[in-house]
Amino acid sequence: MSRIGVMVCGHGSRSQAAVDEFAVVAERLRPLLPGWPVEYGYLEFANPVIRDGLDRLREQGCDHILAVPGMLFAAMHAKNDIPSVLNTYAAQHGIRVQYGRELGVDPKMVAAAGARVRAAVEQANRDLGEVPLSDTCLVVIGRGASDPDANSNVSKITRLLWEGMGFGWAETGYSGVTFPLVEPCLERAARLGFRRIVVFPYFLFTGILIDRIYGFTDTVARAYPFIQFVKAGYLNDHPQVIATFAERVTEILEGQNAMNCAMCKYRAQVLGFEAEVGLPQESHHHHVEGQGASAPGSNVADCPLCDTFCTGACRLAMEDAGHGHGHGHGHDHDHPHDHDHPHDHGHDHGHDHGHHHVHDHHHPPYPHAKHPLGPESVRKYLKGTRE
Repeated sequence: MSRIGVMVCGHGSRSQAAVDEFAVVAERLRPLLPGWPVEYGYLEFANPVIRDGLDRLREQGCDHILAVPGMLFAAMHAKNDIPSVLNTYAAQHGIRVQYGRELGVDPKMVAAAGARVRAAVEQANRDLGEVPLSDTCLVVIGRGASDPDANSNVSKITRLLWEGMGFGWAETGYSGVTFPLVEPCLERAARLGFRRIVVFPYFLFTGILIDRIYGFTDTVARAYPFIQFVKAGYLNDHPQVIATFAERVTEILEGQNAMNCAMCKYRAQVLGFEAEVGLPQESHHHHVEGQGASAPGSNVADCPLCDTFCTGACRLAMEDAGHGHGHGHGHDHDHPHDHDHPHDHGHDHGHDHGHHHVHDHHHPPYPHAKHPLGPESVRKYLKGTRE
């Protein structure tokens, strides 16, 4: 008789704190999925890698795996990399792997986000004095990808929070890859004339990018001392996040696990990304798989460009030196991977699902890579280096 196991597939991080927080989510899922072993693994950097988690499930007698991406939105990691790893493993070991969808735009996720923002506002009112929401600007910062579908979902979260909570205004920014990045987004928000700006990282876990968001918040706040800049906490293990994860697992068996392909650049002619339709489904992370959070270059102290937080300037330096895909300490890993369909997903993505072992690490160029509000906006941090 077939035995079901659950696999939560994370991105992985050089930050040990982020890895630890992800593990807590897997632990909290177990009581919501009684009778099903729950394991987890990471695509890159951190251990255990995804294969290790799948091995543990097989050791417990599982031959039918319900796998979900531990990610907010579907970009290239969820669309290509994770399914490639899962497909390869399923074929090698003769087991059935069904793949679920990302957390996505969901009422429970919006509720969790609202709780984090509300807690920050209430704390600021206690510490700094009452400021009405009508005189407060909300800035939501997402991860950022070269996938317009994933990026647009961050904007939708922003609007749902803005309209649902009644802020005077709201803006959306991103920590990397696309535009506007954190600093130019906050600079523009500061010019709108609001007394308070609440900065909310729409992220699951801590890490270098959370440090970047809060670091740039401090940088902009120093230039606008008459504005209250308030840092909201990220999602982490909010109960509604855990409940959404559990729902993403159980809906696989109900056939409700299809991701949105209507705006997927690998399947549809998305404006500006037409050349990427039908690209092979393959993982691009073998070179950093399981390196661990203490891998060389994993902290800002090793970087000659940054002082207290990773600005992302190292990526520009590497591009200027002729290395199109650098792995500096920040390692944004700005690939559009985040939503794909492996073994028995029941949702054909329309491009090659094979695993290609030739690894030239080639990605189509992001069409707006030179946008002045995108990664180019941190070029000023290349001008000086630390002693």
